[in-house]
Amino acid sequence: MNAPALPAMLADNPRLDRWVGFPAPGVVAVKTGRVEIGQGALTALLQIAAEELDVAPSRIRLQSGDTSATANEGITAGSLSVAMGGGALRAACAEVRAAFLAVAAERLGCDAAALSVSDGTILKDGAASGLDYWALAGDVDLARDAVGGVAAKQAGAYSLVGKSLPRVDLPGKLFGEAVFIHDVVLPGMLHARVVRQPCRGATIAAIDEAALRRAAKGEIEIVRSGDFVALVGADEMAVERAGLAAETHVTWDGVEPISPQAEDAKWVLQQPTVDNAYGAPEAEASAATSGQRVEARISRAHLAHASIAPSCALASFQDGKLEVWSHSQGVFPLRAAIAGMLKLDPSAVTVRHVQGAGCYGHNGADDVAGDAAAIATLMPGKPIRVRWRREEEFGFEPVSPSMVVNVKAIVGDDGKPVDWTTEIWSGRHSSRPGRSGGNLLAAEALPNPPPAPAPGDLPESAGGGGTRNGSPLYAIPQKRVVHHLITETPVRTSALRGLGTMPNIFAIETLIDELAERAGVDPVAYRLSILDDERAKAVVGHAATMAAWDPAAPSGTGTGRGIGFARYKNSAAYTACVAEVEVEEEIRVLRIWCATDTGLVVNPDGAINQLEGGIVQSASWVLKEQVRFSDTGIASRDWDSYPVLRFTEMPEIFVELVNDRQAPSLGVGEATAGPTAAAIGNAVAHALGVRLRDLPLTRERVMEALLA
Repeated sequence: MNAPALPAMLADNPRLDRWVGFPAPGVVAVKTGRVEIGQGALTALLQIAAEELDVAPSRIRLQSGDTSATANEGITAGSLSVAMGGGALRAACAEVRAAFLAVAAERLGCDAAALSVSDGTILKDGAASGLDYWALAGDVDLARDAVGGVAAKQAGAYSLVGKSLPRVDLPGKLFGEAVFIHDVVLPGMLHARVVRQPCRGATIAAIDEAALRRAAKGEIEIVRSGDFVALVGADEMAVERAGLAAETHVTWDGVEPISPQAEDAKWVLQQPTVDNAYGAPEAEASAATSGQRVEARISRAHLAHASIAPSCALASFQDGKLEVWSHSQGVFPLRAAIAGMLKLDPSAVTVRHVQGAGCYGHNGADDVAGDAAAIATLMPGKPIRVRWRREEEFGFEPVSPSMVVNVKAIVGDDGKPVDWTTEIWSGRHSSRPGRSGGNLLAAEALPNPPPAPAPGDLPESAGGGGTRNGSPLYAIPQKRVVHHLITETPVRTSALRGLGTMPNIFAIETLIDELAERAGVDPVAYRLSILDDERAKAVVGHAATMAAWDPAAPSGTGTGRGIGFARYKNSAAYTACVAEVEVEEEIRVLRIWCATDTGLVVNPDGAINQLEGGIVQSASWVLKEQVRFSDTGIASRDWDSYPVLRFTEMPEIFVELVNDRQAPSLGVGEATAGPTAAAIGNAVAHALGVRLRDLPLTRERVMEALLA
């Protein structure tokens, strides 16, 4: 009989010593390819390891995101750190524990079933045996592949998983320790700024080096390879001054202006597309029913990641070996991209994760690492630090593409949808660095740049990009998604928290609310009537109860409530949110209630933190955020031109977990983005008696709706 299949990440990285080790008495080394980007993942993973190994969490020294030491778990994204990374770590630790007990049983001449572990000490029939992990470490071979077949603990036996242990990453941050990549100082380190290529294919026309040196007011070195130019020096302020001067003293050819009209999301409707359809064939829709057709169209502008600190990286090239320190979400893909860009063997490149400002998605972290790596190879033996300016972060990071989503339902005689189409226009949601070095800004400026990446998006097997959550979870007999992928966008686009989830759920839940109104049914009751997933029903009902939902509340009074529901990727956490808003000339979100079913919760406080953070970010997207364009590129390059939700505008947030300890852990990191947006949109419609369909819901759009 074959052993059970290993979890995917463990199957891809089966060597047990890539996960667990016992380097010194009383110390446990736990390694993970996942990285901390503010989501508390490392705390949850530490809990899982401590639980499965039966050791105190304080004994564990956690190492993450190091291509020289940890498992290759790809990119920390998609709300998969606990669901997939945790599953692999749990299985690896269970196998390590079983291996130690087998050796201990042989040593003690007893059956392994008579043994247990307490804080690393081996017990025989509940009494100390004189053995522990560290005494046996020399006899247990962890330099082998996991074989599977070892049962992990049952949830009922957990003593650590399910408790809110303190976050392991917070003390250093709260008490001012040098934990961020911006704090790292290497001996002999030089600072650098890149003279940024305005757009792909632009070439340098002239460089006024004398003007740059005058502006620096200090010693700088001008390093150039092709159209890649860097200003380097020991004095960071001198380099910064030269970098600012470069905007007027370096001129470019081949700069193609973009249309400012492209900042309007509806611009995508006139662009060339690659089209695909998923689900029931369109031809069957007309035969489904003779019922009425109802549709709604929404749009969402480009969004920036808007990290609180701009991107930063360090690199050092010595004796043919390149070391890079980065806050990238994917150190292994970044290593492959840098190796491809610089024509190095990947084995000659090491990328180590150091925490930076939190960012959920593909911001400038990979690009700034590419900058540092390129400069370091041009200046061997000199550690290089590159820190982008705020204007550079906003102006050159990949942004989330604008989207238009049209949803159409055919409604039966009972007022319920029998057929559904979601039609999506969107640019690509993933352009993370690839093996050739493409998608790194430095690669585009260096000699012999790689070809532009072919149009594409994340496949449906990975949850989709623009199509993510495009198909409603509701029990509708026939459903389909039609995807129009925009082949050329005015600026680089890539992953931002949830990818296409937020606008798709906003559109779906907009139409569901309108169908409820047409049917004369309360929006909560209507949703419950068309859901057949009991876990989905439970969170919708729970959120309504939390908010003391009133089906008879009148609309058009200036205050309103709305509900939004979704299951992230239709495979991760279930979430329902109720929003309460007040609308005068502007929208103010007063309160949000959230119920989420995420299965087994490893760290409840951490899960709630994630859900709350997603609520805040989604509210900011809905009310405030939009990337602005000029003919030279992105124009919104500071916090005035790209406003985000302020502390004074924060709603009261109430989150409750509806979880089943026996069910597998489901990802929560991106679960609230869509339901929050939908709840706010539906609440605004309830408050005004008229619906706003274009995001963000700005003062101007509120006034237009009121005047209309």
